[in-house]
Amino acid sequence: MLGIKIRQTGNVVILDLSGRIDVDSANLVEVIGQCVRDGYVDVLCNFEEVEQIDYMGISVVAIAYKEVINHEGRMKFTCIPAQLKNVLAVSGMDRAIEIYGSEDLALNSFKEDKIIENIKKMQLRRRFKRLPIDLKIDLKCNKDSGICYQKVDLINLSAVGGFIFGINKFKLGDEVLLKIKLAPKKEELQLEARVVWLPDKAIQPHEYPGIGVEFSNITTQNQQKLIEFIERNLSYMSSD
Repeated sequence: MLGIKIRQTGNVVILDLSGRIDVDSANLVEVIGQCVRDGYVDVLCNFEEVEQIDYMGISVVAIAYKEVINHEGRMKFTCIPAQLKNVLAVSGMDRAIEIYGSEDLALNSFKEDKIIENIKKMQLRRRFKRLPIDLKIDLKCNKDSGICYQKVDLINLSAVGGFIFGINKFKLGDEVLLKIKLAPKKEELQLEARVVWLPDKAIQPHEYPGIGVEFSNITTQNQQKLIEFIERNLSYMSSD
């Protein structure tokens, strides 16, 4: 069986692998599956002590990689021995997964990815106009916590998220479901979102309590409906 030792640096789980990766290495999939279920979706595999990987082993690695990707995480490799590089090249694995010569370089790449991701999110938000609004919506947790609110106040809205005032039962990362009716048709949109901001009572007393949410898995059609609603209401406000 493949040997696996688990370490952690910051939010990155490091798996020190040893031995052979072959058809009997399902424990790699099990370990990575447990990591992502526990919320650790950035995984670095250290191959320094791996002696051999065959083509069935490549399939095992591919399954583990897909598990990470399905949870919106990242998997990277480091310290690939010379005898394994050809197998990874022939299989195309070296084109799908980033490979680094040292652990430090790999860990730094996770940090750089995060910086780039945050910049892209900021750029995305700036592309869409934000509408100050007072709209009653229904809100519930997208898990089995039982948290549910009716007729809470959505006080600003964009095509990528919004801010809901008057609630403090959620924490960062919680998944929620918003039910919004847009005038004039009163068509109801059900929008999945994630809590990405909580105001600080001492710093933002006028916005506390509340949650900032970012829409996830939003369809192009629903996003376009939001854009049209926002543009229409902004034009009314400017004409006043």
